[in-house]
Amino acid sequence: MNAEMKIEQLTSIEAHLNELSDLLVQVVDDGASIGFLPPMKRSEAIDYWSSAMNPDVILLVAKLRGKIAGSVQLHLCSKQNGGHRAEIAKLMTHTGYRRNGIGRSLMLGAEKRATQEGRTLLVLDTREGDPSNSLYTSLGYIQAGRIPDYAQSANGEFHPTIFYYKNNLG
Repeated sequence: MNAEMKIEQLTSIEAHLNELSDLLVQVVDDGASIGFLPPMKRSEAIDYWSSAMNPDVILLVAKLRGKIAGSVQLHLCSKQNGGHRAEIAKLMTHTGYRRNGIGRSLMLGAEKRATQEGRTLLVLDTREGDPSNSLYTSLGYIQAGRIPDYAQSANGEFHPTIFYYKNNLG
């Protein structure tokens, strides 16, 4: 991990709303498949972040020189039969900071927090062919399946998604 990088958990959005919204707009407009289509309006990003936090969401951010360079969410399962699992969601790294270990550091931070929360199983999905597939497999995530035509891109094309899991954390 870059010595200047810090992984922090945010417990409220207000003080970081502008930076988080800028990050979301930037990665969506760059083509990230995280539930939104480009071009993304800033107001959409603000609306998203304004409602993103709840007791079952742990939000981690990577800061470089005090600025948010990436984020990831850990969604804790609140179902009675799912207290051992969580989902990794919306891993984002600002394009200006990519290839610096930010995504890997955020994932490791999410895994650590999952373990602290007593979670032993993590699940996630990502568009087939995206660079994140290599990151997840390098971290020991196992491909569980592929669903064709899962996500639509801005040009109307449909793309498959790959589901991954990592078991026996901690």
